[in-house]
Amino acid sequence: MTVDSAMKRTPLHSRHVQLGARMMPFAGFDMPVQYSGIIDEHFAVREHAGIFDVSHMGEVEVTGPHAFEFVQNLVSNDAAKLYDGKAMYTVMCTPEGGIVDDLLVYRRSVDSYLLVINASNIESDYAWMVSNNAAKAGLRNVSDGVGLIAVQGPAAMSIVQKITDVPLDDLKFYHFVELPPDTFFGSENAIISATGYTGEPGVEIYCDADATGAVWDALMDAGNDKGLKPAGLGARDTLRLESGFCLYGNDITTGTNPIEAGLGWVTKIDKGDFIGRDALAKVKEAGPDRKLVGFKLTEKGIPRPGYAIVDKAGNEIGTVTSGSQSPLLECGIGLGYVDADSSLLQPGSEIAIRIRKNDVQAVVAKPPFHKEK
Repeated sequence: MTVDSAMKRTPLHSRHVQLGARMMPFAGFDMPVQYSGIIDEHFAVREHAGIFDVSHMGEVEVTGPHAFEFVQNLVSNDAAKLYDGKAMYTVMCTPEGGIVDDLLVYRRSVDSYLLVINASNIESDYAWMVSNNAAKAGLRNVSDGVGLIAVQGPAAMSIVQKITDVPLDDLKFYHFVELPPDTFFGSENAIISATGYTGEPGVEIYCDADATGAVWDALMDAGNDKGLKPAGLGARDTLRLESGFCLYGNDITTGTNPIEAGLGWVTKIDKGDFIGRDALAKVKEAGPDRKLVGFKLTEKGIPRPGYAIVDKAGNEIGTVTSGSQSPLLECGIGLGYVDADSSLLQPGSEIAIRIRKNDVQAVVAKPPFHKEK
């Protein structure tokens, strides 16, 4: 396959090629979709550990005496709940309540935050931040200078512990540690964060771009006897779907709001003003027009985005936004929006997915799906 010369490459690109990864364009980057195979990589993460290159993600530094004011106005969650070494998941919205992006917010100090955004939205997100910076906080897009590696799975912590003296047993979920400059593979800036996108324990490691290769190599060596396998975008998607995590561009967009997307838990209307608050307060009070639900197929078939969700009579009641075959459950699973006035929103409700011209039977199910096994 010919690679577009304009396609970006992460600092680990040559290692993916050496490992025989199948590469594909994604969010402007040439990224590995699979190595040994999506199912093999998926089970490696569920049973042992997988290592992902997620250096395509974007990072924006927010600094200065007005950093908190800026972040609190930008996102729906309450940044006042953060403290040094604590992270949170949130969304930033338009004034109409549509989701600009979902992101992680790290509080490094009282006047320093790190925002981690989706690769496909880096330029538009940063432009949005700049245009909504009435607080005059310091903003810097540092995406090109940051490498990001995720190690996920039951053995992840023990593997990462081999390459650092920081006691990871003390690292709680959605907490992080910053390593002193030049103490972690020569990286001036390095963070080990207890976060991930797979539904398994693990960490995400941020470091200088030029140190990413050394970190990857050390992790591969450390996980050699623990079943660690490199995993690509294919397994990343099946893992996140089994966990019921939203994917920007599919399940959440500027055309969806966090209330209907089941993200009311990161939408703190009572925290004070933020972009989109008034619109979201109205949605919360009146109730959304539709709701995002999970489902499992009870017949053979694979649901795909855009397929209709129908009731027993064949009436369309919603649309699939994400869908795939679950390697663990060995059936089709997915997420989709269903009309809020439907009686088929509760787990166990019988629905069907219209795959081509056939209505394939399914049931509404509450994620995470993989916890069933």
